[in-house]
Amino acid sequence: MAPEGHESADMREESGGFIAGLDQRPAFTLLSPASSPIPVLITVPHAGREYPSALLAEMRDADYACLRLEDRMIDLVAQEVARQTGASLIVAHAPRAMLDLNRARDDIDWDMIIGQRPHPVRHSQANRRARSGLGLIPRRLAGFGEIWRGQIGREDLEQRIEGIHRPYHAATARELARIRDEWGAALLIDMHSMPPLRRSPGQPEPPHFVLGDRFGTSCDAGLVSQGYRYLETKGRVVAHNRPYAGGFVLDTHGAPANGLHAVQLEVCRSIYLDAQLAEPTARMLPLARLVAGFVREMGAAVARMAGEASFRQAAE
Repeated sequence: MAPEGHESADMREESGGFIAGLDQRPAFTLLSPASSPIPVLITVPHAGREYPSALLAEMRDADYACLRLEDRMIDLVAQEVARQTGASLIVAHAPRAMLDLNRARDDIDWDMIIGQRPHPVRHSQANRRARSGLGLIPRRLAGFGEIWRGQIGREDLEQRIEGIHRPYHAATARELARIRDEWGAALLIDMHSMPPLRRSPGQPEPPHFVLGDRFGTSCDAGLVSQGYRYLETKGRVVAHNRPYAGGFVLDTHGAPANGLHAVQLEVCRSIYLDAQLAEPTARMLPLARLVAGFVREMGAAVARMAGEASFRQAAE
């Protein structure tokens, strides 16, 4: 489905893709300022809550599995951050249970799929997440087991890829390119939420934030260090790349040599949700203000980098 959008004087809203089984409801929404005040795109791939009834009927325990799979309500934080900073924003509406936008299109557990499979099926990095149960179509959850009652049809799989995965990543690439063309560089912040982590030896408390940069390949190291220091100065415990270094989003859209930087920001659910890690609390708005400061700090650093690069080129 072609993207549909409308513009106001200062903002463009574009809906794209489709969720089969929900009257072709869009798979994602892109909000983009007419002129970006900050060279940042925030993406939220795992917070989708638009579930077709047929999908829920195929799940062994839909309430539990959906709660575990979702980056619960982190899109509400991201929306407030975008409002405060002027950053562009892409929010997925299609749920992770249906298709994981942070996985490669060939990261598939073919034992889940009815119909002809590719030959040979590669057992390598291409489908390593699928073999752990969390590939393109999640299959298993730790401590729970199988998510689905049965298999998924090959046609259904292809429809999800064409309706959700391809258009979402195409829109992400277009928006990043637009921001880079305007500023000379762009930063993607891929927002996720995580269950509470354990405290490491020597730490007063477990990390509430994890910054991932694919072990230095998706973002300039100085940018990541600046973001890390910012959160630390706010009294937050931060981890770097462990246990979350990022996935397909960073692999696909991060290209520092081309002025495209990408980091993953994991936020602990316990600092903005209730005790059941299900519903937002009054702590959500202070968290959004904190993350907005982080986004401004990172955006200003990207803008300086772009300006310095432009100056060097002009001097050559």
